[in-house]
Amino acid sequence: MGLFERYLSVWVALCIAAGVGLGAMAPGLFQSIASIEYASVNLVVAVLIWVMIYPMMVNVDFASIKDVGRKPKGLCITLVVNWLVKPFTMAALGILFFEYVFAGLVDPQSAKEYIAGMILLGVAPCTAMVFVWSQLVRGDANYTLVQVSINDIIMVFAFAPIAALLLGVTDIIVPWETLLLSVVLYVVIPLAAGYFTRKALDRSGNHEQIGAFTAKIKPFSIMGLLATVVLLFGFQAQTILDRPLVIALIAVPLLIQSYGIFFVAYAWGYFWRVPFATAAPAALIGTSNFFELAVAVAISLFGLNSGAALATVVGVLVEVPVMLSLVAFANRTRRHFSQTV
Repeated sequence: MGLFERYLSVWVALCIAAGVGLGAMAPGLFQSIASIEYASVNLVVAVLIWVMIYPMMVNVDFASIKDVGRKPKGLCITLVVNWLVKPFTMAALGILFFEYVFAGLVDPQSAKEYIAGMILLGVAPCTAMVFVWSQLVRGDANYTLVQVSINDIIMVFAFAPIAALLLGVTDIIVPWETLLLSVVLYVVIPLAAGYFTRKALDRSGNHEQIGAFTAKIKPFSIMGLLATVVLLFGFQAQTILDRPLVIALIAVPLLIQSYGIFFVAYAWGYFWRVPFATAAPAALIGTSNFFELAVAVAISLFGLNSGAALATVVGVLVEVPVMLSLVAFANRTRRHFSQTV
């Protein structure tokens, strides 16, 4: 691992502090950046995420994707955890904490909105940043791509019904523009760019050129992640400073959910003898969230200043530190898994 990867948690902590500090000192700057969006997708963040995942897409060997179906265990873990476990455990934890444990600390209406926001996070599996987490554990890039792609397809059909069931409403409005645009920006465009780059580099059939190119651009992936962290925390700086107690309360069930889901999926992969390069990304996909979609739906259903929107934002705030800690744990326990595919 290079210097950036070895001390990534330190750089992220510094970027979180920088984001909050800059957001508090220059809120107008971050408001201007936040306004550069289409269909509730911030285009600046989209570009940074593109920079993050493009190097990983170059590593995708498209010729080998056809063989992924021969290894169904990783897909099974991802799909069961994302669609049959995660939404329902998130709803249960939200109800447990905000209707019982924290009942005396928040008013009932706010509690319901916080629960709704957490449910929306639980129903939205990660689309983009999971490629970063997969790379950090040296996961199978081809398999990760298939897992994310199948999740995207299922999300188009399953997001609204599951969210409606758990929210207890029948008229949930899914911002389809946001969903489809996010998939195009975060998966289709970088995937196409990676394909054409790989094809251009590999004309002679010499994979060494691909390795040299990806090694050269790899630092940009980490820089994209750090810049994204600065922006996300800068956007929410005032909320973090104004409402620290509420944010801490919302973070508790989100943290329990994240670590709980990871260890369920990770242990499943271990006992099912799934190779590490497949099992680790499967667990990380189940843990992380498609926060752009969750935030957009919360705003459209409950309003920009609602408790639901705040809960989805807290999901953004806790995700990067949590995922980095899980990446570190996975790398430390790699030796306990089979390394062969």
